[in-house]
Amino acid sequence: MKKAGLIICLLLLIGCKSKTVNRDTEDLKIKKVSGSEINANQQQKAYELGKRVLSTCNTSKFKPFNETEVTKSVMENTTEERLTKTCQRFRQYYGSFIDLKLDGVYKTKNEIIYRYHALYSKKVANKELRVFVNDENLISAIKSMDWDEKFDAKLANQ
Repeated sequence: MKKAGLIICLLLLIGCKSKTVNRDTEDLKIKKVSGSEINANQQQKAYELGKRVLSTCNTSKFKPFNETEVTKSVMENTTEERLTKTCQRFRQYYGSFIDLKLDGVYKTKNEIIYRYHALYSKKVANKELRVFVNDENLISAIKSMDWDEKFDAKLANQ
């Protein structure tokens, strides 16, 4: 009986052997972009679309995105119902949305990340909005999170 248990344990250890995963570290590298490298039109587009999403909380009216502005997945995920649910929570805790203040622009291999400090009427509000723009100049993600003075590259692509 002990031998059978030992054999099963050995087989489990062999079967659970971890695999080596090769990741292209170039994909994970994020570097801050200087002011001269920033595309002004792209920056304006990221600002306007980010502001449009957060302004929905003040007006309760959302102008849907189109295929020239965002990727299909963003268009499908940014629905009036989902925004309404999020906006109720945001208005309760943070007050009215005021504006976005650009904190930095970061570049990965495939995307540019615009990091904004979201300003709200309540002083306790400390939120950030990240707008991801892909190589096709389409918004590929919009992400809201708690503000941290230090840009955390690990959280950039989650």
